[in-house]
Amino acid sequence: QVELVESGGGLVQAGGSLRLSCQASGSISRIEGMGWYRQTPGAQRELVAVELSGGGKNYGDSVKGRFTVSRDKTKNTVALQMNDLKSEDSGVYFCIILTSRGPTWGQGTQVTVSS
Repeated sequence: QVELVESGGGLVQAGGSLRLSCQASGSISRIEGMGWYRQTPGAQRELVAVELSGGGKNYGDSVKGRFTVSRDKTKNTVALQMNDLKSEDSGVYFCIILTSRGPTWGQGTQVTVSS
């Protein structure tokens, strides 16, 4: 079983920055990717950023140029650097790990951007 622990959420003013971190532990089979999704009340969970095993990165359109995802394969961690935050970036951010056994989600960390 894989466990994900997220940290780094909080309250920030518009235009500011936050850095989220996620640590994976447990019985981890081959990792195919790690990254982040977010969700706001009443909306579906949406892609923020994922880094795949080959090094490729996928970003949601609304965060391109502002957010950067990075994995440390030696430590099974993934980070999300968020710059120039906007009020619409507010939500619960979920870490995800993709393995041969399927996806595992973290419990989520709240990010609130005040305008």
